Amino acid sequence: MRKFSAVLICLLLFGTLLAACSGGNAKVKEEGGSAGNGGGSSNTGQAEEPADDITSRKITIKVHYPLPDETTLRQQEDDKIARFQAKYPNVTIIKDDWAYDVNEIGVKMAANEAPTFYNTWATEANFLVERGWVADITELWNNWEYKNQMNEVLQSQFNVDGKVYGVTQNGYITSTVVNKKLVEDRGITLPALDWTWDDMYDVAKAAADPKKGISGIAPMGKGNEAGWNWTNFLFEAGGDIETVEDGKVKAVFNSEAGVKALDFYKKLRWKANAIPQDWALGWGDAVSSFQQGRTAMVIAGAFDVLQAALNEGGMKPEDVVAYPMPAAEKGGKHYGILGGNYLVINPNATKDEQEMAFRYITFDYFTDEALKSVEDTIQARKAEGKYFVPTPLEYFSDDSEYAAKVKAIYEKYDNVYKYDPELFNLLEGKPEAQFGTQDYYATMSNVVQESFSKKGADSKKQLDAAAKFVQENYFDKIEQK
Repeated sequence: MRKFSAVLICLLLFGTLLAACSGGNAKVKEEGGSAGNGGGSSNTGQAEEPADDITSRKITIKVHYPLPDETTLRQQEDDKIARFQAKYPNVTIIKDDWAYDVNEIGVKMAANEAPTFYNTWATEANFLVERGWVADITELWNNWEYKNQMNEVLQSQFNVDGKVYGVTQNGYITSTVVNKKLVEDRGITLPALDWTWDDMYDVAKAAADPKKGISGIAPMGKGNEAGWNWTNFLFEAGGDIETVEDGKVKAVFNSEAGVKALDFYKKLRWKANAIPQDWALGWGDAVSSFQQGRTAMVIAGAFDVLQAALNEGGMKPEDVVAYPMPAAEKGGKHYGILGGNYLVINPNATKDEQEMAFRYITFDYFTDEALKSVEDTIQARKAEGKYFVPTPLEYFSDDSEYAAKVKAIYEKYDNVYKYDPELFNLLEGKPEAQFGTQDYYATMSNVVQESFSKKGADSKKQLDAAAKFVQENYFDKIEQK
């Protein structure tokens, strides 16, 4: 989901190492060259250098740079820029803090103002490819020595029709994080990680203490994240958001599975009285509620919640536990939405600019410098009395040589949070829909809000109306080849 992708880009430590988030929207004019807007040519009018050596030609790229308030990330990116230019002194780098926005990308491309590479989410692959707003980097990818060590599950989200269009930064499978201490202090026995909706309901109901302002679970209730949270249950019930038939995108979430998932939400709200009294929580509100000990469970990428709970909420590793999403029933799939963050290259850039952008994106991938930075971060956290929380899904494959090096570092420190190994055997990521996803999430957020505010609403009628709205206003306008 968009909201989570944005947060993850800024929170995931490898993401901050490997790729920038945004930057000062600076319009810097390089010496003797162009202003570097978008991926346009940086031809200075000088005689061309030898065509067979990219390092001998003057090239300008506009890079994705952190926002002004992200001072630590900016320092890290400035260090990366300095190291990159030490290796490639022929490259002029312009910093740009534009973060991907589905409502702005078309204008950026039309005006040739998009950066040479930019960030985006797993949901956007087909959308960007169909409109020609992302470069085909298959040749660059195939010539890259580390391609076979990448996380295939994440990377495949930006492989379309046998071609490669983006490089993964990091990813997540939506999980449920439980405040173990709160639950056990109330005399509740935690279920096994292989749990079900019934288990979640029982824990949420027993843990809730409305008079003290404590909820058993805090499903997100406003913004696109409300629809995003609910969609996990749609998947677990066996449903889907959409299908593509004869080139047409069709809404199918108003299914029996959809009704089952929405009824479960209502059961948590009206029968268990387990959600917050003020249920209109966005992503930040829900995570804050968890870290402050005001809810027993929250649904999100596990890294985000654990990071906030341990390093901002003062909890201890033994106080919290990451669960997969619950199966609808015993023996069912523990589906959680598979999301990710990606860097893609501007198709308007010249061939040289595209290659340098690719080299910049992957500059710190699989390097000793990145390993050192991770270890330095762990040590710094330890000195501050804080914890290092690994992300469950990295850009590299879990069985790669690099993964073994990373794990060896983790094992040296007692302030590295350790997930239950069984979690990874149960996590089952299901990709987000590829067409109109954010519009669907926004529409379903309205349905979730109605379900939490109006007792007795008919789930089938609600979903039929939402599907009709999404179909007519969004999906019918999509032309799928």
